[in-house]
Amino acid sequence: MSRRRVVITGLGCVSPVGNTVQDAWDSLLAGRSGIGPITHFDASTFACQIAGEVKNFDIDAYINPKEARTMDRFIHLGIAAATQAIADAGLPQGDELDDELATRIGCVIGSGIGGLPLIENMHAELTARGARRISPFFVPASIINMISGHVSMRHGFKGPNLAVVTACTTGLHSIGEASRMIEYGDADIVIAGGSEATVSPLGVGGFAAMRALSTRNDDPTAASRPWDKDRDGFVLGEGAGVMVVESLESAQRRGARIYAEIAGYGMSADAGHMTAPNMDGPRRAMLNALRNAGTNVDQVDYVNAHGTSTPLGDVNETQAIKAALGDHALKTLVSSTKSMTGHLLGGAGGVESVFTALSVYHQKVPPTINLDNQDPECDLDYCANTARDVKINVAVKNNFGFGGTNGSLVFKRFV
Repeated sequence: MSRRRVVITGLGCVSPVGNTVQDAWDSLLAGRSGIGPITHFDASTFACQIAGEVKNFDIDAYINPKEARTMDRFIHLGIAAATQAIADAGLPQGDELDDELATRIGCVIGSGIGGLPLIENMHAELTARGARRISPFFVPASIINMISGHVSMRHGFKGPNLAVVTACTTGLHSIGEASRMIEYGDADIVIAGGSEATVSPLGVGGFAAMRALSTRNDDPTAASRPWDKDRDGFVLGEGAGVMVVESLESAQRRGARIYAEIAGYGMSADAGHMTAPNMDGPRRAMLNALRNAGTNVDQVDYVNAHGTSTPLGDVNETQAIKAALGDHALKTLVSSTKSMTGHLLGGAGGVESVFTALSVYHQKVPPTINLDNQDPECDLDYCANTARDVKINVAVKNNFGFGGTNGSLVFKRFV
């Protein structure tokens, strides 16, 4: 059976830079940071006191209050982004959704950590007041596959239903796996992406204990600074990015708007250190994705990078891009939207894939902000501080995670 082409027909986003796709995109192009002091808990005794929080989020706009109380925040954010994407794609729902089509629509929405804040709170309740105070909703409110489960149940989608959990590569792997399902006929349409909400004492404290987080507490908006010589770690963020991926035949039959084509998906493992990356794994992920897309390295116009703002990671990704693209790397625009959103962990690949699709659709590259003193070891064109209008026929999206798991997607302009 020949592979079917896969396109993107709907986008949804809840992020530190905006709670809708349009608001987030406008913020990115303007170079506005979503990083600020932590408000979810008292972080005054923590080494890191800043994060990319989702602000002014109204879950009541998506779920009734009684139902919302049975879910952790990461599920709230994931459902909201999925609801936006489904509406944007114009998918049939309710009485318009016949049973045959329902079995052809799947959900693959993951998270890197899941319901950590609820787990913390429930443990405190157990310790203070005893086992009878544990909520009967505790388990389904905190387990990772419940975003896909709730989206499936709310909309009546009966196709493949699962969650990917691969640390900071989760959102990208979810979209890639959804694309494969469509390529090989397991579904015609899949709601795919990632969500995370771990701006909590253990979430922040755990990464701070690893000395992975920026401590630029006095200047939050300048704290996430990929490829800058003065970077001192990443900034934890929260949010969700979800897209509707669909077979080209299905999209054309529905007359759907097509943002871009997902032409390639590549994976690899470092098989090295638990948390420290190596260059070869990311290199192979990019080349595997380009090979899957049938695309030459000299055709790549833009790379939406993992770009976390860590001293080791940014150099490593730069070297991997140069190893994968060769001399063409010096002609390729690269940017990190984490400079504005912070690092959304399992939600990063979802949100950043939404941004990459918009880059291809609008032919614009968001900037890497706070790039004031470029690290000599990071010697590519990172679209410093100002968005650019650029012809983008092919874009590569990278995400890498703890455990040495790597993923890359190839987005192509659909004409």
